[in-house]
Amino acid sequence: MQPYMVNIKLSARTLTGALSPQNRGAADWGWQGLIAYGCHSLVLVIDSKTAQTLQVLERHKANVVKVKWAKENYHHNIGSPYSLRLASADATGKIIVWDVATGAARCEIQEHTKPIQDMQWLWSQDASRDLLLAVHPPNYIVLWNADTGTKLWKKSYAENILSFSFDPFDPSNLTLLTSEGIVFISDFSPSKAPASSGKKVYISSPRSSPVHNKLVSAAGAKKALDKVKILITNEKPSAESVTLNDCLQLSYLPSKRNYMLLLYPREILILDLEVNQTVGVIAIERTGVPFLQVIPCFQRDGLFCLHENGCITLRVRRSASNISSTPSEDPDHDPIQELIYDLRSQCDAIRVTKTVRPFSMVCCPINENSAALVVSDGRVMIWELKSTISGRSLRTSNSNVSPLYSPVSFCGIPVGPSQNRLPDLSLDNMIGQGTVSSEEQLKSYCLQEVHLKFLLTGLLSGLPLPPFAIRMCPPLTTKNIKQYQPLLAVGTSNGSVLVYNLTSGLLHKELSIHSCEVKGIEWTSLSGFLSFATSTPNNLGLVRNELQLVDLPTGRSIAFRGDRGTDEPAIEMIKVSHLKQYLAVVFKDKPLELWDIRTCTLLREMSKNFPTITALEWSPSHNLKSLRKKQLAAREAMARQTVSDSTELSTLESSVISLLQEAESKSELSQNISAREHFVFTDTDGQVYHLTVEGNSVKDSARIPPDVQMVSSLRSGRNVNFRVLDVDWCTSDKVILASDDGCIRVLEMTMKSACFRMDEQELSEPVWCPYLLVPRASLALKAFLLHQPWNNKYSLDISHINYPENENIKDLLQEQLSSLSNDIKKLLLDPEFTLLQRCLLVARLYGDESELHFWTVAAHYLHAFSQEKTLMAKAEELFSQEKWSSPLDICYDTLCENSYFQKFQLERVNLQEVKRSNYDHTRKCTDQLLLLGQTDRAVQLLLETNAENPYYYCDSLKACLVTTVTSSGPSQSTIKLVATNMIANGKLAEGVQLLCLIDKAADACRYLQTYGEWNRAAWLAKVRLNSEECADVLKRWVDHLCSPQINQKSKAILVLLSLGCFIRVTEMLHSMRYFDRAALFVEACLQYGTIEVNEDANILLRKYAQSLMFADYARSLKTLGFFQAATLFASKAGAAGEDLLNELQHLKEEGLTE
Repeated sequence: MQPYMVNIKLSARTLTGALSPQNRGAADWGWQGLIAYGCHSLVLVIDSKTAQTLQVLERHKANVVKVKWAKENYHHNIGSPYSLRLASADATGKIIVWDVATGAARCEIQEHTKPIQDMQWLWSQDASRDLLLAVHPPNYIVLWNADTGTKLWKKSYAENILSFSFDPFDPSNLTLLTSEGIVFISDFSPSKAPASSGKKVYISSPRSSPVHNKLVSAAGAKKALDKVKILITNEKPSAESVTLNDCLQLSYLPSKRNYMLLLYPREILILDLEVNQTVGVIAIERTGVPFLQVIPCFQRDGLFCLHENGCITLRVRRSASNISSTPSEDPDHDPIQELIYDLRSQCDAIRVTKTVRPFSMVCCPINENSAALVVSDGRVMIWELKSTISGRSLRTSNSNVSPLYSPVSFCGIPVGPSQNRLPDLSLDNMIGQGTVSSEEQLKSYCLQEVHLKFLLTGLLSGLPLPPFAIRMCPPLTTKNIKQYQPLLAVGTSNGSVLVYNLTSGLLHKELSIHSCEVKGIEWTSLSGFLSFATSTPNNLGLVRNELQLVDLPTGRSIAFRGDRGTDEPAIEMIKVSHLKQYLAVVFKDKPLELWDIRTCTLLREMSKNFPTITALEWSPSHNLKSLRKKQLAAREAMARQTVSDSTELSTLESSVISLLQEAESKSELSQNISAREHFVFTDTDGQVYHLTVEGNSVKDSARIPPDVQMVSSLRSGRNVNFRVLDVDWCTSDKVILASDDGCIRVLEMTMKSACFRMDEQELSEPVWCPYLLVPRASLALKAFLLHQPWNNKYSLDISHINYPENENIKDLLQEQLSSLSNDIKKLLLDPEFTLLQRCLLVARLYGDESELHFWTVAAHYLHAFSQEKTLMAKAEELFSQEKWSSPLDICYDTLCENSYFQKFQLERVNLQEVKRSNYDHTRKCTDQLLLLGQTDRAVQLLLETNAENPYYYCDSLKACLVTTVTSSGPSQSTIKLVATNMIANGKLAEGVQLLCLIDKAADACRYLQTYGEWNRAAWLAKVRLNSEECADVLKRWVDHLCSPQINQKSKAILVLLSLGCFIRVTEMLHSMRYFDRAALFVEACLQYGTIEVNEDANILLRKYAQSLMFADYARSLKTLGFFQAATLFASKAGAAGEDLLNELQHLKEEGLTE
């Protein structure tokens, strides 16, 4: 017979409730797939899929004001494993960097004693992954090494800094939102503080601008100029037009370069930083709900917006083709152009009260298809976007909003309608780029119109507002071990009782029992409890007492004292005896009542001269043993009388034994005989009384002098920053504290707050989080998911893999695989799911930002160059049309195809031209048009200059020059000479313009690179040069990025991918020791046939790539303990892998002999 096993392990944990106002904005959704947010001085970490609390970090002494997950934009290996790092800052200026998996603080940082205004991990991580930039009030930004706590540099500014935003396209650009305006910093560097104080601009009040009025359709382009006034100016505006705290948020748009948004309560302004002009406005109608927060998307030009009623909306920019195709009310004029963001989906609002308000919103950075709302009452609501296919065609759509279409590609590769795909995987897999404008294109690409809707997929509820009354269920014994559950009853101020299971920390049951605040709870069994509540006292100081007996399984409750309880002194406490026979009810100004719980009858009401009780407790000592002897003797006598004389002795003994067992199990429930129990209490003088209760008799025993030894103490204010409201024993070595910060803590007996290990928690649902595995196991699991060429078919069963770790690790790996959703499993098991798609999917599963960007660009260009090779013999138009169907997203900027990049820049300058409102804007538009080769439009703008303008003469001459410039030798030589002299004398922009006029853009790019304008040179090369000249410019840029002082090799690799330099990519990956990425990329190139350029390249590939890369990858797999995969790649490496093959074979033989 196997022994009965039960898991009764209870670890220290914290149940949290409502948030503090200072916690507003203290929330972040990390690339690791976890959500962190502040709750008073605690930091909670929850799983975004199952909404389970995984960790509670407790070390801050003040309210948490900011939390930020570390970035995952680096290559992961044994030396740099997947880890859960989180930075949290509190109201006293302390920053703590956590190892979330273990709950340990890795580093503590303190500079000032005021709340941290903002902080962010640096995103350009080739140099270091430990740099954290923080705003220390009032006007300091400090760069910290978050691993050591070392301050690298500190910089002060003139105004108070409210927040900041990094340019996602250029790590040297940082923008500060100050109390008076905006400060643009263009020389940010991790190595030293910015030398200048930045470019300071001021924000004019948007309420003085017509954009806040209802936008009506204008009669023409001239009226469109008056729709939006300039909002950014270099001069400080008057005091009447400025409200300092109006601007709620400032953020760069990650979907396209040099765009920024400013959030105001009733509008979102989209700024084009090239001309410092508003080019888009999202205004709320007068009856609309104001904005609180906005999160711009990366994969698509969309905005997640949080409103004051807790509603989350998604707005997606209308594509330029759809804007131009919308009918105009006045056909004689061109349609008005601006950035229009259409409302595509919205979730349900919450019921807002004085204590319930939306605090912050976070968005999934990996897939951008989920948003989480953190509410002030402690709730976290996780909303997920779902797409539905619409049957309407392009022509039958009557909506004013342009339709959204499904994308051509899935996981980076174009797929047909019959291939397996998961449309809700990410935002860019749900909706396309919006470039479809004709029904022919719609049919030729097999696109379908989609609609988006929010679905609530997760809800985490917190404790209600304090005060609390807590009581733990009866302790575990040998008799109740089979049905025991560690339940905690929590009485709340609204009259309800919440029952929590402390193994999982989840709410077991919520019971609405009382009409007023619950003052105390006492368990009568594992399945029932007594709770009492008292109403507000009347003029005489009397209250209504409610004492209810509750049956937990059914939720049924009865009034324990019957009709008693109206207009009497308030109950101060109730205490149930050790054997659950008696109940002592203590009143404020009334003698003690003694009740029989089993019959709900009053046994005794003490006399009026009974001492006033200040504390009471029942003793575990009783006379149950002697009582059992009496009961057993009586039952044995009855049994002997009923057994006949002819019965055998063995039968007699068995019947007696069964009766004895029955009596033993039910003796304490007998109503005829009551066991004698004891209780002690103290009076107002500190005297300790000992009384004995048996039936309805109460006997006074001797008074007992106190003899107490303190085990541990907890002093509010010194040890902790909360006040204890109630306390109880959880187990024999743990206590439970209810505190005024709305939390309930399960602590060790020392009562010191301590975080727990995440892998030790009992969870009700499995959680996909490979970050919780040891580094070797998480990387081995990744290799298992990426590539299984040793199998005839893909499998998610890791049990048959020769993985020489202990069985516990293998079980953990299988648990992670089992926790994947069925849709993800279906994709992973699909044999047609290509290696590139698999790499992209695993990058999303792991939240690996570096892998995601690499494989997105690699998949796009491997497919594009493969298509170019196969279609070389066909018509060029066919290829260009095929390639145009799915360009790389513009969020990758200079990595996009040249034709798509040029189209985007032309649309941008067209919008700038429409929105220009003064001469400076016109001049900047003219400069852009000249660089883009749009000379006719540039001349028109030059001729618009007024005669009173001091630049009138220069602009007129420039218009003549642009119109009459020829390609003859002398004129070109003269212009080139002038341009060179201008560049040499500091007129770089003007000299570059002149070179572009005579089609010397290649020389212009070279000058720009010489003077350090690398991004501008890349931009000019993509819009003006042919593919060969553009490639030369970009290759020089790659060399610059790889230089030691820049050290942005990851970006250089992406540029090389866009140029089709796949062999050089493999060389760089191998030199950076990215063995896994290099080997998988070589395999993908071989599958697509994109590296067989010539025989020399083939020889180089076979000698270098196939041998060294596969061999090094095999060695790294061997280090992970993944011998089966290591053997495969060692065999692919040829001669370079022979020694490793022999070593692996030797290890295999040793394992077989053992």
